[in-house]
Amino acid sequence: MFDHELTRQAEALLQRARTAGVMIVTAESCTGGLVSALLTEIPGSSDVVDRAFVTYSNEAKTEMLGIPARVIAANGAVSREVALRMAENALLKSNADIAVSITGIAGPGGSEHKPAGLVHFGLAVRDRPGMCEVHRFGDRGRDVVRRQSVLSALRLLHKGVDLIV
Repeated sequence: MFDHELTRQAEALLQRARTAGVMIVTAESCTGGLVSALLTEIPGSSDVVDRAFVTYSNEAKTEMLGIPARVIAANGAVSREVALRMAENALLKSNADIAVSITGIAGPGGSEHKPAGLVHFGLAVRDRPGMCEVHRFGDRGRDVVRRQSVLSALRLLHKGVDLIV
Protein backbone atom coordinates (compact mmCIF):
# COMPACT_ATOMS: atom_id res chain seq x y z
CA MET A 1 0.00 0.00 0.00
CA PHE A 2 2.80 2.46 0.92
CA ASP A 3 6.05 2.82 -0.99
CA HIS A 4 9.36 1.40 0.23
CA GLU A 5 10.77 4.71 1.50
CA LEU A 6 7.71 5.49 3.62
CA THR A 7 7.61 1.97 5.02
CA ARG A 8 11.33 2.00 5.80
CA GLN A 9 11.02 5.33 7.63
CA ALA A 10 8.00 4.11 9.60
CA GLU A 11 9.72 0.85 10.57
CA ALA A 12 12.76 2.77 11.81
CA LEU A 13 10.57 5.11 13.85
CA LEU A 14 8.62 2.25 15.41
CA GLN A 15 11.83 0.45 16.37
CA ARG A 16 13.31 3.60 17.94
CA ALA A 17 10.09 4.29 19.85
CA ARG A 18 9.88 0.65 20.95
CA THR A 19 13.48 0.71 22.22
CA ALA A 20 12.81 3.97 24.07
CA GLY A 21 9.57 2.59 25.50
CA VAL A 22 7.40 5.42 24.22
CA MET A 23 3.92 5.54 22.72
CA ILE A 24 2.78 7.73 19.81
CA VAL A 25 -0.48 9.51 19.00
CA THR A 26 -1.30 11.35 15.79
CA ALA A 27 -3.72 14.20 15.08
CA GLU A 28 -4.21 14.60 11.34
CA SER A 29 -6.20 16.89 9.13
CA CYS A 30 -5.01 17.25 5.51
CA THR A 31 -3.40 13.79 5.55
CA GLY A 32 -6.66 12.18 6.59
CA GLY A 33 -5.01 9.53 8.75
CA LEU A 34 -2.18 8.54 6.40
CA VAL A 35 0.46 8.71 9.13
CA SER A 36 -1.48 6.45 11.46
CA ALA A 37 -2.37 4.14 8.56
CA LEU A 38 1.30 3.86 7.62
CA LEU A 39 2.39 3.13 11.17
CA THR A 40 -0.34 0.56 11.76
CA GLU A 41 0.38 -1.12 8.41
CA ILE A 42 3.47 -2.54 10.10
CA PRO A 43 2.90 -5.67 12.19
CA GLY A 44 3.54 -5.17 15.89
CA SER A 45 2.90 -1.43 15.83
CA SER A 46 0.30 -1.71 18.59
CA ASP A 47 3.06 -1.63 21.21
CA VAL A 48 4.02 1.86 20.01
CA VAL A 49 0.90 3.45 18.47
CA ASP A 50 -1.66 4.44 21.11
CA ARG A 51 -4.33 6.08 18.95
CA ALA A 52 -5.04 8.50 16.14
CA PHE A 53 -7.35 11.46 15.67
CA VAL A 54 -8.48 12.31 12.15
CA THR A 55 -9.88 15.80 12.51
CA TYR A 56 -10.51 16.90 8.97
CA SER A 57 -13.22 19.44 9.77
CA ASN A 58 -13.03 22.38 12.15
CA GLU A 59 -15.87 20.83 14.14
CA ALA A 60 -13.85 17.65 14.59
CA LYS A 61 -10.89 19.67 15.86
CA THR A 62 -13.21 21.26 18.42
CA GLU A 63 -15.19 18.15 19.37
CA MET A 64 -12.42 15.55 19.39
CA LEU A 65 -9.40 17.62 20.43
CA GLY A 66 -11.06 20.39 22.42
CA ILE A 67 -9.65 23.25 20.36
CA PRO A 68 -11.88 26.26 20.98
CA ALA A 69 -13.79 27.36 17.88
CA ARG A 70 -12.64 30.94 18.60
CA VAL A 71 -8.98 29.86 18.22
CA ILE A 72 -9.74 28.30 14.84
CA ALA A 73 -11.78 31.34 13.77
CA ALA A 74 -9.04 33.76 14.83
CA ASN A 75 -6.11 31.91 13.27
CA GLY A 76 -7.59 29.58 10.68
CA ALA A 77 -7.42 25.80 10.82
CA VAL A 78 -4.14 25.95 8.90
CA SER A 79 -2.03 27.81 11.42
CA ARG A 80 0.77 27.41 13.91
CA GLU A 81 -1.64 27.92 16.80
CA VAL A 82 -4.01 25.17 15.70
CA ALA A 83 -1.21 22.73 14.84
CA LEU A 84 0.34 23.19 18.28
CA ARG A 85 -2.99 22.76 20.07
CA MET A 86 -3.79 19.68 17.99
CA ALA A 87 -0.56 18.01 19.12
CA GLU A 88 -0.80 19.13 22.75
CA ASN A 89 -4.45 18.13 23.10
CA ALA A 90 -3.94 14.78 21.36
CA LEU A 91 -1.25 14.06 23.93
CA LEU A 92 -3.58 15.03 26.78
CA LYS A 93 -6.37 12.81 25.41
CA SER A 94 -4.15 9.75 25.03
CA ASN A 95 -1.75 7.47 26.85
CA ALA A 96 1.06 8.47 24.51
CA ASP A 97 4.36 10.19 25.20
CA ILE A 98 4.73 11.87 21.79
CA ALA A 99 2.14 13.51 19.54
CA VAL A 100 2.42 14.83 16.03
CA SER A 101 -0.19 16.95 14.28
CA ILE A 102 -0.67 17.97 10.68
CA THR A 103 -2.94 20.68 9.30
CA GLY A 104 -2.56 22.16 5.85
CA ILE A 105 -3.81 22.74 2.37
CA ALA A 106 -3.05 19.76 0.18
CA GLY A 107 -4.70 21.37 -2.82
CA PRO A 108 -6.09 22.32 -5.07
CA GLY A 109 -7.13 25.72 -3.85
CA GLY A 110 -5.74 27.84 -1.12
CA SER A 111 -5.32 31.60 -1.10
CA GLU A 112 -2.61 34.20 -1.44
CA HIS A 113 -1.82 33.97 2.28
CA LYS A 114 -2.41 30.23 2.62
CA PRO A 115 -1.55 28.61 -0.72
CA ALA A 116 -1.82 24.96 -1.66
CA GLY A 117 1.16 23.10 -0.22
CA LEU A 118 1.26 25.07 3.04
CA VAL A 119 1.34 22.62 5.95
CA HIS A 120 1.78 23.26 9.68
CA PHE A 121 3.06 20.53 11.99
CA GLY A 122 2.94 20.31 15.75
CA LEU A 123 5.03 18.14 18.04
CA ALA A 124 4.23 17.58 21.69
CA VAL A 125 6.33 15.50 24.07
CA ARG A 126 5.24 14.80 27.64
CA ASP A 127 6.66 17.31 30.13
CA ARG A 128 8.27 19.47 27.43
CA PRO A 129 7.13 22.57 25.55
CA GLY A 130 5.46 21.92 22.21
CA MET A 131 6.98 23.00 18.94
CA CYS A 132 5.82 23.72 15.41
CA GLU A 133 7.21 23.54 11.92
CA VAL A 134 5.87 25.07 8.75
CA HIS A 135 6.53 23.58 5.33
CA ARG A 136 5.72 25.03 1.96
CA PHE A 137 5.66 22.08 -0.40
CA GLY A 138 4.29 24.15 -3.28
CA ASP A 139 1.27 23.52 -5.44
CA ARG A 140 2.64 20.21 -6.74
CA GLY A 141 -0.55 18.23 -6.44
CA ARG A 142 -2.48 16.71 -3.60
CA ASP A 143 -0.65 13.36 -3.60
CA VAL A 144 2.79 14.98 -3.45
CA VAL A 145 1.84 17.36 -0.64
CA ARG A 146 0.27 14.59 1.42
CA ARG A 147 3.24 12.24 0.90
CA GLN A 148 5.72 14.96 1.85
CA SER A 149 3.58 15.73 4.90
CA VAL A 150 3.72 12.10 6.01
CA LEU A 151 7.53 12.06 5.66
CA SER A 152 7.81 15.31 7.60
CA ALA A 153 5.59 13.95 10.36
CA LEU A 154 7.79 10.85 10.66
CA ARG A 155 10.89 13.07 10.93
CA LEU A 156 9.20 15.10 13.66
CA LEU A 157 8.30 11.95 15.56
CA HIS A 158 11.98 10.92 15.37
CA LYS A 159 12.81 14.30 16.96
CA GLY A 160 10.29 13.57 19.67
CA VAL A 161 11.97 10.26 20.46
CA ASP A 162 15.33 12.06 20.54
CA LEU A 163 13.96 14.43 23.19
CA ILE A 164 13.02 11.50 25.41
CA VAL A 165 16.13 9.31 25.08
